[in-house]
Amino acid sequence: MKKIDAHLHLAKILAGYCRRGELRAVGGGRARWGNGEEFQLLPTNGDYGDDCFTAEQALKIMDRNGVERAVLMNGSMYGFQNIYHEELLEKYPHRFCPSCEVDPFATNHIKALERFLDEKKFHLVKFEVSSGGGLMGCHEPFDLSGDRMMEIYKRIEARRGVVALDVGDIDMESHQTLALMRVADRCPDLKVVICHLLAPAREKRREWLAELAILKQANIWFDIAAMPKIMSPDPYPYPETVDYLKMAADVVGVSKLMWGTDAPFAATKDTYEHLTDYLEKTEAFTEAEKSQIFYENARGVYFPAG
Repeated sequence: MKKIDAHLHLAKILAGYCRRGELRAVGGGRARWGNGEEFQLLPTNGDYGDDCFTAEQALKIMDRNGVERAVLMNGSMYGFQNIYHEELLEKYPHRFCPSCEVDPFATNHIKALERFLDEKKFHLVKFEVSSGGGLMGCHEPFDLSGDRMMEIYKRIEARRGVVALDVGDIDMESHQTLALMRVADRCPDLKVVICHLLAPAREKRREWLAELAILKQANIWFDIAAMPKIMSPDPYPYPETVDYLKMAADVVGVSKLMWGTDAPFAATKDTYEHLTDYLEKTEAFTEAEKSQIFYENARGVYFPAG
């Protein structure tokens, strides 16, 4: 079955920044925040680097697992990878859809954004806004549908682009369901992708389902990256994760779900192989539905040229 990993992270240089301070590699796949917290960021099985994760390493893993293409998301934990993503846009145009990202509170962020969109031809802009590890951990909480952000969305919309948003979990101030609905409504030609299927929590399942119903919009999609990690403990092949995916599909439709891994960090909890094939093992979805989730939906959103 053909696959597109709709949520993958690469890092030529690890230079993260969030509420914990700066993040740097310390060897052995481990990283340390400025506040002293240290953790395993890259798997240690030999497929990943000691202090970075490059396109060439990713392609070997993708090829071994039958993954044709990948969407490269910026993320605060890895640090902005815009310059590296520029290289990959030119080097691997048929394998990757790289994202760009700007800090909307930077003085010249619009100028930087327009350079990425017009000169470098980025199709995707990613914002990690979560209070836990994103922009709302570095800045005071802000309205995702306010004037500052709407100016950005409108510029992406004018170029028929895609915006992807990681809004964190339901208890965070960044988790702004109604604001996302307003963005989709005010920018009808903008493709909006909400990462991690809104990060469901077992104890707030009804609220999560209600949010999905609100966000059932023509121009909104959801990636399901990191769902096995979010639903942990849920042993491979992740039956509870599949249950939640089925619930989501019943609300928003299979055509709105895109498979992704959130590797490399997600692959420290289980293998890329398991994160790739678990949906193939379930009977909760038909083969045609699996093809949509694994490939067709992401191709239409991120690779419209074919």
